[in-house]
Amino acid sequence: MLFYCPRLVIAALRGGSGKTLISLGLCGLLKEKGYRVAIFKKGPDFIDPGWLSFAAKEKCFNLDPFLIPKEKLMASFLLNSVDKDIAIVEGNRGIYDGMDLEGRYSTAELAKMLSSPVLLILDVSMSTRTISAILKGCQVFDRNVQIKGVILNRVAGKRQEDLVKDCIKHYCGIPVVGAIPKLRKNLLRERHMGLVPHQEREEAEKVVQWAKDIVANYLDINTIIKIAKQTPYLNGTYIKKKEDSKGEVKIGYFLDKAFWFYYPENLDALKQRGARLIRLNALEDREIPDLDAIYIGGGFPETQAEALANNVVFRKRLKEIMEAGIPVYAECGGLMYLGESLVLEHREYPMVGFFPINFFLKKKPQGHGYTVLEVCGTNPFFEQRKRIKGHEFHYSKANILEKGEIRFAFKMLRGKGIYEKQDGAVKKNTLATYTHIHALGNSRWADSFITSALSYSHSKLFKKPT
Repeated sequence: MLFYCPRLVIAALRGGSGKTLISLGLCGLLKEKGYRVAIFKKGPDFIDPGWLSFAAKEKCFNLDPFLIPKEKLMASFLLNSVDKDIAIVEGNRGIYDGMDLEGRYSTAELAKMLSSPVLLILDVSMSTRTISAILKGCQVFDRNVQIKGVILNRVAGKRQEDLVKDCIKHYCGIPVVGAIPKLRKNLLRERHMGLVPHQEREEAEKVVQWAKDIVANYLDINTIIKIAKQTPYLNGTYIKKKEDSKGEVKIGYFLDKAFWFYYPENLDALKQRGARLIRLNALEDREIPDLDAIYIGGGFPETQAEALANNVVFRKRLKEIMEAGIPVYAECGGLMYLGESLVLEHREYPMVGFFPINFFLKKKPQGHGYTVLEVCGTNPFFEQRKRIKGHEFHYSKANILEKGEIRFAFKMLRGKGIYEKQDGAVKKNTLATYTHIHALGNSRWADSFITSALSYSHSKLFKKPT
């Protein structure tokens, strides 16, 4: 089936070059102008997609060639762009940065896969003619990558801007579609894991408006749209989404300021298989409704440690039903919450206490990057000997208090994990892991989640008094 949607990949020479600022402002401005915008993020990330979703009021989907097989990645792109006017894909790191000599899984490779034109952001700090040499190198490095426009960032003044534009026109022959000056204030504040998430910013709407104003004032939006329309048809297929299920399987998922790291595809996969998702708030809820399973995503429990610790009733009730055998799947921040305590700068906050582990926040990452796991222990969600791809990014370090009390489901073939190259703490019907997985790359995960939930639901029926 032939498919057409105008599209753009936003790329740069390195991280921290302004990709998120441009993508955020572009998505917000296009939405304001009445365009139906499809939003995607390349690479393992939750924070930037959160901002993009907030700006465009649409789900931001992940396009990661490492986590997702090509055919499923393409099907997801087609499915989530089919009724849109334009698709914006924010790249990650430098345009050609990949995992090996060939640059596998890079933003450039994704752009080729999507047959998408690329807008390349160039930081011109203290440079002029050299910028055209760098751009020329990017053009000839892989001639199949269609760099169709350039955005200059951190421009010092009109003289520099004019000279750089003249050099790019003469040596590279592509348009400069924007020139952003050095900004006195950067409202996209950062901390240890990247941008401060919009959930923690009272002025989030102000930040989005600031990004939209930058794009409107300094970028040639009409030329950018013309470039997006210079895209070939894609040949592919996709499966239409079913209506959200109102099935009998009830899966609770944490969604609050502490826990919100979910790929929308993961939640969609559970709904498409018959789950009714019920939102839980670990900061404010006192009761936990009757559920068949629980999904605790990652997030920032360290920023909400006091509130999590103070909600004693919720923590105790969660531990009770976990001990009773409810299936629970927890990732990263969710793993930390299920431990004995969270230690921040010598202050200890009690957590659920299901696993005998204390978690200490460190100043440097304790695990960062893609992971490859081999399933080597029994657990409710993954088959034995299966290999799983995922990613980890955490500053916490696990201190296991009683090593004999914890079984591990995974052997780390790539990555750090919880302890001695092992990940996936297992107890009862709970699996808690530092690794984040993507449902499109691990389709059996959602099937097993539903199977475990159904099994637990049926078991409750036999326990009820007659």
